[in-house]
Amino acid sequence: MGEKDVHIKVFNDPFYAENGLVISIGSGAACWIIDPGLPPQGEEIIAFIAERKLQPAKLVLTHAHGDHIAGVDMLREAFPDMPMFLAKGEWPLLTDAHENLSAQHGGGTVVKQSQALDLAPGDELALEGTTWKALDVSGHSPAGRAIYCEGLKLAIVGDAVFAGSIGRTDFHHSDGERLIRNIKENILTLPDDTTLIPGHGPATTVGQERATNPYLQG
Repeated sequence: MGEKDVHIKVFNDPFYAENGLVISIGSGAACWIIDPGLPPQGEEIIAFIAERKLQPAKLVLTHAHGDHIAGVDMLREAFPDMPMFLAKGEWPLLTDAHENLSAQHGGGTVVKQSQALDLAPGDELALEGTTWKALDVSGHSPAGRAIYCEGLKLAIVGDAVFAGSIGRTDFHHSDGERLIRNIKENILTLPDDTTLIPGHGPATTVGQERATNPYLQG
């Protein structure tokens, strides 16, 4: 997938099949946790990190819908020194179950440990010698972000684009035209062989989605 070996462990919850991730590079101990979702993801992530003797360096959220933040408090309690990165425009969703959509789906997910560092478009994060750039993929949610590593030919895209589909835009804070524009400008402009790991479902590539995704044609 690139010049360095990347290790990605995917955790799914049984209800939404949301992809929570733990990412590490080579033999390095540092790892990132991305979008920890509903149980049992939190427990599974903690057990995996202990088993592999990893050291969580960052908690990164692509956006703050309830199914992507349900495990945040458990993980921040387990790893209290781990900073959380989330676009500022998503911060209100952390503490409001209506805004993060969990109230509408029979839940009430809120994050108590909601302190976050902004993840603005163009910001760069480092992990074991790799550099990841934040890309604007808002539209499904108010300020959604993808993170892209050119050296690994890899992007974590949240719920912006899926294999053969895109994120829902019928929510009160969604904007369908904005989402399509951001995908075309910020995702489809990446090299065709860039692997995309979405927030639900299987991985895909930029080339595959450019050629076949029915929502991205024309």
